[in-house]
Amino acid sequence: MAIQLDEIRAVAVRVAASHHLDVVDVEFSGGAKFRTLRVFLEKDAEERARLKTAAEAGEMEDLPRGVPVEMLSGVTHEDCVQFAQDFGTVLDVEELIPGAEYTLEVSSPGLERKLVKPDDYARFTGSMVKVQTFTPVAVPEGKGAEGKANRQWQGRLTKFEDGVLTLDLGAVKQKGKGKKAETQVVAIPLVNVEKANLVAEI
Repeated sequence: MAIQLDEIRAVAVRVAASHHLDVVDVEFSGGAKFRTLRVFLEKDAEERARLKTAAEAGEMEDLPRGVPVEMLSGVTHEDCVQFAQDFGTVLDVEELIPGAEYTLEVSSPGLERKLVKPDDYARFTGSMVKVQTFTPVAVPEGKGAEGKANRQWQGRLTKFEDGVLTLDLGAVKQKGKGKKAETQVVAIPLVNVEKANLVAEI
């Protein structure tokens, strides 16, 4: 009995919208009796804008120091509980997960959240990211590390345009005294991105 993850995701999006929330990602793992459905949520665009305005006005004293407000999901424990109740009910009524045994986990995506949709890359331009590609990518000639092809990259996302993300690899802090970061830029087509996430800078 296969799990229809796209159908489950569509239901999650519908339920989340009724709570002014957006679905960041949905994961299903495990097998037999130990199955887990994880849903990662954040406030929707309107609520995030309200959160940002409140932070800029100094109305959020518990805001983590040094964390850009855009990286915060704004999701509370109560949000997760209410969503889980409504979403779990729909899953059971529509029998979207065959079998009785599974665990539903609902949480915020965290500071090192996954980047899933094209909109995520546009929204988090300027942030540090970690990217893993399907096939190795080489730094172009004249960029400081030509000839080195890798699947693992970390740098500052400086641009996302026409389906291609540009990383400034020199933005990664260098170890050792007096080390100066070379200018290294790599362009990665989004279709070649296997997985990507933000890197917290605190």
